[in-house]
Amino acid sequence: TGSGQQSVTGVEASDDANSYWRIRGKSDSSCQRGTPVKCGQAIRLTHVNTGKNLHSHHFPSPLSNNQEVSAFGDDGEGDDLDVWIVQCSGTYWEREDAVRFKHVGTEVFLSITGEQYGHPIRGQREVHGMPAANHHNYWKAMEGVFIKPSMDPAKHDEL
Repeated sequence: TGSGQQSVTGVEASDDANSYWRIRGKSDSSCQRGTPVKCGQAIRLTHVNTGKNLHSHHFPSPLSNNQEVSAFGDDGEGDDLDVWIVQCSGTYWEREDAVRFKHVGTEVFLSITGEQYGHPIRGQREVHGMPAANHHNYWKAMEGVFIKPSMDPAKHDEL
């Protein structure tokens, strides 16, 4: 049901290789690697294995009937419905922070509740958009490469 685009699901295991997403800027020039992500910044999340962007639009999700969240585009290129705002409490998204992602185009929050798919993706949970901020839309980075910014950008200590 829904749009027919690739489903986005959630799993309990934080080290599942299919759960890795790359954070990108709204456009290629607006997010340099190693630059801290600001609270309130617009980003795109690109699935590492497929190159598709986290996407949402006005389709009902198949299990909960909330708003569908899908994977869309090719090689990180999609459309303006791939943009999310990082909501966090400080100035920057810190490694240990739980954050929210608010969809720019439809204003829903990226969420996961308890609805689970059956065959062929048994046990995977539906990821969807919800219209209100609540405890179902907090996300935390569990794995990945985190680059601590240098206080002195002119200092370079690599070989």
